[in-house]
Amino acid sequence: MFPQHSLGGAVPGAAPATHTRSENGREYLLEEEQRGEDEVVQKAADLQDAIAEGANSFLFTEYKYMAVFMAVFSVVIFVLLSSEDGFAMKFHTDESGVSRAPAIYNGGFSTISFLLGASTSMLSGWLGMRIATYANARTALEARKGIAAAFSVAFRSGAVMGFLLAGNGLLVLYLTILVYRRIFGEDWAGLYEAIAGYGLGGSSIALFGRVGGGIYTKAADVGADLVGKIEKDIPEDDPRNPAVIADNVGDNVGDIAGMGSDLFGSFAESTCAALVISSVSTLGSEHIYTAMSYPLLISATGIVCCLFTTFLATDIKPARLVSEIESSLKLQLIVSTVIATPAVFAISYCALPATFSGIFTEDPSRLVRNWHVFFCVATGLWGGLIIGLFTEYFTSNRYQPVQDVAEACKTGAATNIIFGLALGYKSAIIPCIVIAVAIYISFSLAHMYGIACAALGMLTTLATGLAIDAYGPISDNAGGIAEMAAMGDDIRERTDALDAAGNTTAAIGKGFAIGSAALVSLALFGAYVTQAGITVKDSSILDPEVFAGLLVGAMLPYWFSAMTMKSVGKAALAMVEEVRRQFNTIQGLMEGTARPDYRQCVEISTQASLSEMIPPGALVMLSPVVVGVLFGTRTLAGLLAGALVSGVQMAVSMSNTGGAWDNAKKYVEAGASEHARSMGGKGSDVHKAAVVGDTVGDPLKDTSGPSLNILIKLMAVESLVFAPFFKAHTENGLIFQYFN
Repeated sequence: MFPQHSLGGAVPGAAPATHTRSENGREYLLEEEQRGEDEVVQKAADLQDAIAEGANSFLFTEYKYMAVFMAVFSVVIFVLLSSEDGFAMKFHTDESGVSRAPAIYNGGFSTISFLLGASTSMLSGWLGMRIATYANARTALEARKGIAAAFSVAFRSGAVMGFLLAGNGLLVLYLTILVYRRIFGEDWAGLYEAIAGYGLGGSSIALFGRVGGGIYTKAADVGADLVGKIEKDIPEDDPRNPAVIADNVGDNVGDIAGMGSDLFGSFAESTCAALVISSVSTLGSEHIYTAMSYPLLISATGIVCCLFTTFLATDIKPARLVSEIESSLKLQLIVSTVIATPAVFAISYCALPATFSGIFTEDPSRLVRNWHVFFCVATGLWGGLIIGLFTEYFTSNRYQPVQDVAEACKTGAATNIIFGLALGYKSAIIPCIVIAVAIYISFSLAHMYGIACAALGMLTTLATGLAIDAYGPISDNAGGIAEMAAMGDDIRERTDALDAAGNTTAAIGKGFAIGSAALVSLALFGAYVTQAGITVKDSSILDPEVFAGLLVGAMLPYWFSAMTMKSVGKAALAMVEEVRRQFNTIQGLMEGTARPDYRQCVEISTQASLSEMIPPGALVMLSPVVVGVLFGTRTLAGLLAGALVSGVQMAVSMSNTGGAWDNAKKYVEAGASEHARSMGGKGSDVHKAAVVGDTVGDPLKDTSGPSLNILIKLMAVESLVFAPFFKAHTENGLIFQYFN
């Protein structure tokens, strides 16, 4: 609960103080104002407590399910990888053949890495959620002082989360490597093979977090909007709506906790991919420890650069007007990229030897220079910025594409949906071209190691990306609290302006996540091919086994999206029925004299998300194992390539379509321009059509879309972890062996 003495200022929208003719009239007026102030602060604190309680309850329940999954999957990892040598004890030796480490089961340390990655991912999500729930009410209360104060609180809170998560992931991975080095000695290939489990753990938890949290938040959001805005014509986050608390809880467990786990998984996987590939080069064979730690140094450098950049938004050039919010957030990305470029060059020059080899599998003697690796990182770094800027163009209501979608609402919801889908498909063009260029340049300069470094480059500004991404849900919840605490229409307009910019920054964050996921997945694919012993000749697209896997892999993102969207639809249906029931049966609810049953709506979202997240998760986790065992390593390689190619386009278009529909609705509501005011504002037919589009887009941008980038990463890192087992036992597949 916030200390009341620190939140001074008059309360817009509060009951006006009564004037008196007594000599103490002025003092009485001040007392009335202070009484209204205390009342608003107390309401905001109570709402914050309710939201935090719901978010904590859901996460702890979800994490219980995840703990069971971690225990079961740990056994699977241990058994499959240990069976590579028939459960024989494995000794690590130096070049002379002398044992250097105690006996271990092959797979034991991969299992430990998996548990560490999963635990760190869960911790990242929980910490992010806690920070957001503390910041929501504070942002709403500060909005009474103006845009500048509210923006400062929301951004600083997002920055705390960004640096905490980025630093936490890097610290745990570094400490794990230090401990493993004492056991593995100079066996770098064995060490980093075991470390790959860290990325698997991070992404497996991120998948369940994104899907479960996404179903939770969108079930409540869709239910609240369809009944509240469309049927009852009441404002968004109106306290009379039974689903509003569940909606605000969902923002924290889906957009904050799920997003934190997601980007942590991207960092862990890209780093593990670079480490695994470098371990088989001369960097590993010559035991150049500093050069082997290059991926970690890049991430650490990025954190420092982002730290300096943060002072722009907090002290040097903070947003003081509505028109400055998006510009200030966009400036964070641009400046952090500019600062990071020379810093990465310096690290590349100092940490890497002038030349090294063993990176190109077809020509191991081919030299790679340290400036080659710098260009790989820089390609990813600037590619991420370009993707972010184009994402902003297609999702911000300051630009023509979203305004065209809003214009389409004049003729109804159908044309709104048509324009939104077209926008999403079109928005995938530039990101895919940028990713393709990054892949070509990086592969040409440093093979798969270069692609892994490009992915690290895109995540160099991870702390900034997390900060501006978390800013969005924090502002959204602040608007909900302002509405429920009856702070006034002017305060809600300020929080809506913050939220509109937050929708764009959230889309930018998803663009970064998707772009980095594509590069990470390809790098992990390269590491998998190396570990599985697959040559270029073996992986030709003309091979029927590879082509069959390619087709099935391209289908998986569609199957997965169908499952997650239907899950949101089923949960939303139950939510709509419950909200309608309460409006119809609770006397005085519409008049504001009765209190809705918020807890029942929270229960519906919780149960729906926990039950519905299991089938999509099982699809992703089981597909690589089933295909690898039954059809072999080459078919699995095709599966990974197919999922990557189709998954990237779907993820980009879904995220941007949903973001555009959301901001088209905000554009109509705000009425900030003559064009926007001509649409009629809140409650008009145009607005109702915009709400329908926003509702359709909710599962696209917050459930299915962002979960797809986890799908392509998770399947790739899982295949890498199990590659030794597939190579030892099922290289050609049990089914193909039977028929042949």
